[in-house]
Amino acid sequence: MIDRLQLGKIKKLVQQFPAVAILGARQTGKTTIAQQLTKALGKKALYLDLEKASHRARLQDPESYLLAHRKECLIIDEVQQMPELFTALRPEIDEYRKPGRFILLGSASPSLIKGVSETLAGRIAYFELPSIHLLDALKNGLTMQKHWYRGGFPEALTAKTDAKFLEWADHFFHSYVERDLNMIFGTRFTPALVNNFWTMLAGNNGNLWNAETYARSLGVSGPTASRYLDFLEGAYLIGRLNPWSINVKKRVVKSPKIYLRDTGILHYLTRVQSYNDLFGNIIVGASWENYVIEQIRQVLPMQLTPYFYRTHHGAECDLILVKGNKPIASIEIKLFNTPDVSRGFYECIKDLGTACNYIITPASEKYSIKKQVTCCNLIHFLQKELPKLSKL
Repeated sequence: MIDRLQLGKIKKLVQQFPAVAILGARQTGKTTIAQQLTKALGKKALYLDLEKASHRARLQDPESYLLAHRKECLIIDEVQQMPELFTALRPEIDEYRKPGRFILLGSASPSLIKGVSETLAGRIAYFELPSIHLLDALKNGLTMQKHWYRGGFPEALTAKTDAKFLEWADHFFHSYVERDLNMIFGTRFTPALVNNFWTMLAGNNGNLWNAETYARSLGVSGPTASRYLDFLEGAYLIGRLNPWSINVKKRVVKSPKIYLRDTGILHYLTRVQSYNDLFGNIIVGASWENYVIEQIRQVLPMQLTPYFYRTHHGAECDLILVKGNKPIASIEIKLFNTPDVSRGFYECIKDLGTACNYIITPASEKYSIKKQVTCCNLIHFLQKELPKLSKL
């Protein structure tokens, strides 16, 4: 079992709110962390898995069931299987309002689930549990190289061999991505369409989203392609990085960048057989950029928002961090440990007026470039630089 840095954050929410929803892709460890929570808080817990017909049957009369178990913490897994349950929770919480009564686990954003019309505003806290973060992996004796190659799903990361990891990824993709997502969102995308869509996403990882290009290749409409992308984002499998444009006078790109949030799934789809093979694959640069962005996003303080910046004249910045309406940091992501600073990056710094500027590499020691830019490795940035940015 890998200790997770999110445990303390969720614990505070459970001590404050009657209901806490822990959301994330399947097999990210939501059930395990919920059980750790109840044990740490000394709560008597009752676990229901709504993918089991016998457990769903217990909630045929939810009002009576919830009333009968008021003194217990109910952990309800795959809550999206019973969207009408949200309606039953509101009056029950209002009648007996105590912290930590319900821990709801879900594999999809409630806003995309058909039938979820009841709001629990003020009664529930939503927390996204991503896959295992790099800093968690390091604390548990795993290397950045293994984490980058295999991604952060617990079973993938802890597999005994790379062959076992690829076998896990194959089962995960065909069972969850090809079939289960249709069930979760009530759609009927065929396995062939899903496979082709994901192949395109992997091949264009980190590039701008163009719905019409995907639609033409897949033989569907632009709105259909965009709708499926929304579902994948709502299932916490795809990341969308929006462009920064406010108060910028130059013509800038308006389309978002799309990337696979887990690099292990990316490497499985692009047939990368090992960490060493990654460096002979054309996707290695995009994979590293994908990895750095996701690791930063997972631990980004609430007051900072990530964007990218690109003008039609060629100035480009892989990642900028914005506080309110003010960019405070420009970040370039480079695969090599002795990077050159591009002219376009300097133009971005000038356009955005950022005082903190970084080039992030896999293993560079920290040093300054022309007093405007700091070069450092990803681990150093996460541990030392990002905490300082949150205080600006």
